[in-house]
Amino acid sequence: MSSHLGSSLHFFLYDVPKVLTLLIVISFIVGTFQSFLEPERVRYLLEGKRTFVGNILAAMVGIVTPFCSCSAVPLFIGFLEAGVPLGVTFSYLMAAPMVNEVAVILLWGLFGLKVTLIYIGFGVGLAIASGYIIGLMKLEKWVEPFVWELQKSRQTIPIEKEDNLKPVVLTWGQRFDQGRFQSSEIVRSVWLYVVIGIAIGAGIHGYVPTDFITKYAGANNPLAVPISVILGVPLYANIAGVMPITEALVNKGMPMGTVLSFTMAVTALSLPEMVILKKVLRPQLLAVFIGLMTIGIISIGYLFNAIIKGWV
Repeated sequence: MSSHLGSSLHFFLYDVPKVLTLLIVISFIVGTFQSFLEPERVRYLLEGKRTFVGNILAAMVGIVTPFCSCSAVPLFIGFLEAGVPLGVTFSYLMAAPMVNEVAVILLWGLFGLKVTLIYIGFGVGLAIASGYIIGLMKLEKWVEPFVWELQKSRQTIPIEKEDNLKPVVLTWGQRFDQGRFQSSEIVRSVWLYVVIGIAIGAGIHGYVPTDFITKYAGANNPLAVPISVILGVPLYANIAGVMPITEALVNKGMPMGTVLSFTMAVTALSLPEMVILKKVLRPQLLAVFIGLMTIGIISIGYLFNAIIKGWV
């Protein structure tokens, strides 16, 4: 246990079953209750909502919908097509990948309920505030014209919203089946990232000197938070693979806010998401989106560090 290899193996063999068990159990529970909320109903729920109330609702819906950043983008287009305001749509786009069920499950299991609730609060607050600011700036002119053409063509087709909004009546057995299906899909899609992430975290835990982490990314370096965010912006990694690395870095002495701000940047500003968004947003609006998120995540990192420090 006192050797580098022993310490790494202990970290790996302890975390793999713990994290996978959390994913299986909680994703089943979340998947069961998500059977009450379908993407098409989400779109109709957000139609007609304006300004701040719409931003709050969109961010809250983003928490409970199982869409990653890349799958949230097609819904982003669908929301605009349906007439959902641009700022409200951005609040959903920001919240859905950043505060999803996998992130919450892993945060809760690795760092406890208090850190998880603060992370959720900051993530949702950032999505609401950024979406609201974009709405106030009236940046619809920087959305590609074909999106508005889709909206116009949709408006010419009569849609029986009443029929679409009728709830699909499922038995609890069917809902449990959906929960089991979603749990198996999540685990099947992320288990390898979990194992790889834990292996990297185990290597950091066993072999990277604590002094190295605290010197370059510790609380005494005032630029650690913005540097971590800037490094995270161009990257893409599955949240399930990032969290075990996050745990190892925190154990080595990197402040929680610095690590989680990096995690937020990787999750909410992933390269594939930016590539897809570039198809529907002009560079000016894409720059506003990236800028607001980057500034917001850096601010959250400093605030998170201050709050955690106050507890110690």
